[in-house]
Amino acid sequence: MITEEQVLAALRNVEDPDLKKDLVTLHMIKDVKIEDKTIGFTLELTTPACPMKDMLKNACTNAIKHFVAADAIININITSKVTKPLDTTQLKAIKNIILVSSGKGGVGKSTVASNLAVTLAADGAKVGLIDADIYGPSVPIMFGLVGAKPSARETEDGKTLILPIEKYGIKLLSLGFFADPDQPVPWRGPMASNAIKQLFNDADWGELDYLIVDLPPGTGDIHITISQSFPIAGAVIVTTPQQVALADTRKGLAMFKMPGINIPVLGVIENMSYFTPAELPDNKYYIFGKDGGKELAEQYKVPFLGEIPLVQSITAAGDNGQPVSMDKENPLAAAFGEIAGKMAQQISINNIQTANC
Repeated sequence: MITEEQVLAALRNVEDPDLKKDLVTLHMIKDVKIEDKTIGFTLELTTPACPMKDMLKNACTNAIKHFVAADAIININITSKVTKPLDTTQLKAIKNIILVSSGKGGVGKSTVASNLAVTLAADGAKVGLIDADIYGPSVPIMFGLVGAKPSARETEDGKTLILPIEKYGIKLLSLGFFADPDQPVPWRGPMASNAIKQLFNDADWGELDYLIVDLPPGTGDIHITISQSFPIAGAVIVTTPQQVALADTRKGLAMFKMPGINIPVLGVIENMSYFTPAELPDNKYYIFGKDGGKELAEQYKVPFLGEIPLVQSITAAGDNGQPVSMDKENPLAAAFGEIAGKMAQQISINNIQTANC
């Protein structure tokens, strides 16, 4: 007769390759049920975007067949419970705030932020997206919400909360929802910073696994305000391969490592890495240079999360209000899926390592 102790002993041989501990010790095995030769249990991952879910599932199956019974029938239910940093004094219902930054404009930062949000939501995570690019908000265009206006509700204590607009399973707020899209926003630093704080503090976000923040380009007041006002799980840096972009990206990386900010850099994403013509799908043309983002990540000892090619469909999709990751047949959806998985994986590693310190 197979016992739960035998099953757990077998699963102690399956190690999470990032956390360097076995699944039982990490409390990732739940609800073991045994009936004759049928063994069922839940594998609880640290993120629904885990890039290793299939590998871990196969490893669990092989361990039980090897150490318990070769003819066992194994049913594994995969779920997730997203980890969060220790600091939960503010925005307690939001587990992880992720900053998407770039050293300069024009590198596709907003496109990356939008598609990361879409990908995580499609994987089953609860996701929000704040467009904090106060002088050039792009989210209303990329989600087909130009002219949309959020509603509000009153709380029992008389406070008014903004209700984020929901689309594609994502809760969205942008200062573009509150301003005329054809008019400039001539705000000084303190005014802009206060407006951004309201998008965090005066909105009814509910429970979120990830709140992605699309920062303005560069290193300015908005970056410092958000970094010092809220518990940030980490930042990703978007760049393009050419040297002028990489020079500005270095400044962004350095900013997150400054005393008083000290935010973990989850990794570098290289956008517009190469061009592949539709008629020559196997060809790659490195128009802006090659491996600039990868070499930058190695130089600063941060993860390189991946490359995104330069293709017309990504621009067309954003202009049409439907981020390209919505189309699962598009190869770019797979690229964003891999990057989102690595990013979520890095957050889980950081959170668990911090909790064990």
